[in-house]
Formats: sequence, C-alpha cells, structure tokens
Amino acid sequence: MAGSIDRVTKAAADACLDIEIRRMGASTRTAEEAAAQCGCTVAQIVKSLIFQGETSGKLFLFLISGSNQLDLAQAAALTGEPLKRADPRQIRDETGFAIGGVAPIGHLVAIAAFADETLLGFDRVWAAAGAHDAVFATEPHAMVKAAQAVVAKLAV
Repeated sequence: MAGSIDRVTKAAADACLDIEIRRMGASTRTAEEAAAQCGCTVAQIVKSLIFQGETSGKLFLFLISGSNQLDLAQAAALTGEPLKRADPRQIRDETGFAIGGVAPIGHLVAIAAFADETLLGFDRVWAAAGAHDAVFATEPHAMVKAAQAVVAKLAV
C-alpha cells in the first residue's frame, strides 16, 4: 500500500498540487465512510469511478461528487463508446490501486479522466490517496488540473 500512496505523493508534487495525505485509521472506501472520517459532507468526497470501454477495452476515470451518481449515457458519449464496469483485477493492474483506494492521480498508466462539474462548486474536496484509509484534501480546480481531467456534466 505504501507504494501506491508514494505514487500519489509523487504525482501531486509533479503536478504542483500541494497535498497532505492523511491515514484515517478506519475505512474511507465509501463516500459515507470518507465523509465521516474527514468531517465533511458526502458531496465533498470525490468518488474515483473506473469504467471500461466495451469496444476498446480501455479504462476511463470519472471523478464524481460523493452525493451524485454517474450518468452512464453521458459518460459513454464523452468516451465515444459504450461503457461497462471494469474488472477489479484490471483496475489494480492498470491504476496500481485497489477499488476503494483509487486516487485521481498517480496511476501506473495514463487513463483518460473526466470530472463532474459539480465538484468545482466546493472550496475543498477530499479524494482517495491510494489506500482504503488514505485521503487528501485539495481545491477542486487544482485536482482536476493535476488529473488532466475534462470537466463535464456527468451526474444524474
């Protein structure tokens, strides 16, 4: 796990994103758990959702507010292909993160990223930092820039 957290730290530094990773001591796998641990609203939690293109097999990252659901039709329109849930093993192999700890940055391979516009309405958001209990807080515009994410309307 330390290797994945180290990758997030390095990716943040490379993107000039000033973060402090916090190990919470309890699970932050779900948005509700993370909000309770971070002392923020569920909406301020960034869900890092990974889907796979049905045609290309490529992985796509969607950054969504913890209180929202991904509009799969809109996501597919942005990627140019139908999407399906990605296999957890493929997610781990390509991102270097297990589900519940997928960070918006620091993936092993480049993954096209998209961020829901509602995240930009907050002064501060919390995202996973590579482990089930690791998070970081950041200004959402800076996170989106560091993730090289395209901002779009992604929430239902």
